[in-house]
Amino acid sequence: MKFSELDSIDRKILHILQENSTLTVKELAMRVNLSTSPTFDRQKRLEREGFIKGYHAILDAKKTDNGITVLCNMRLKRHSQMLMDDFMEAIQDIEEITECYNTSGEYDFTLKIQTRDMESYQEFMRTKLGNIDSVGYFHSVFVMKEVKNTHGVPVKMG
Repeated sequence: MKFSELDSIDRKILHILQENSTLTVKELAMRVNLSTSPTFDRQKRLEREGFIKGYHAILDAKKTDNGITVLCNMRLKRHSQMLMDDFMEAIQDIEEITECYNTSGEYDFTLKIQTRDMESYQEFMRTKLGNIDSVGYFHSVFVMKEVKNTHGVPVKMG
C-alpha cells in the first residue's frame, strides 16, 4: 500500500503515534474517534505494511553522557561498490554512529556521531572510524546547539 492510499484515519494514527507512541489502544481510539478494535487493526496493518517501523524511547544525549554531537562528512578512498559495501557494513556495530546517510555531492556519506567529549571523539576517530580501510577523507562539523529535532517525518493529513 502507498501513503497516498491511506485514509484520513490512518494518517491521523500515524501522526498521533509519532508524537506519542506510548498511548494505549483505547487512548488512540478516542483521539481518532473509532472503537478500540478497528483502531488496533489499523495500527497493526500500518506496522505490517512498514509505515510504522518500530517504537523507541528518545533519550537525552547529555544525560546519557553523550554531550558532543558531530556531523562528519566522509569520502571513500575511491568509488567502487565493494568499498561502499565494506564501509556500510563496518559502521553497523559502531554505537557512536547513530545515523548514516549515503549522500550526493562532494562527500559520499554524512554520519551523525555522539560521544562524551572532545577527547572521546578524538579517540573514536583514531581507533574506530580511522581504522575503516575504505575511508579516504572526512570533515567534522561540531554541533554547538540542537535547534530542532523532531525525530519524525511529516505526515500530510489531507
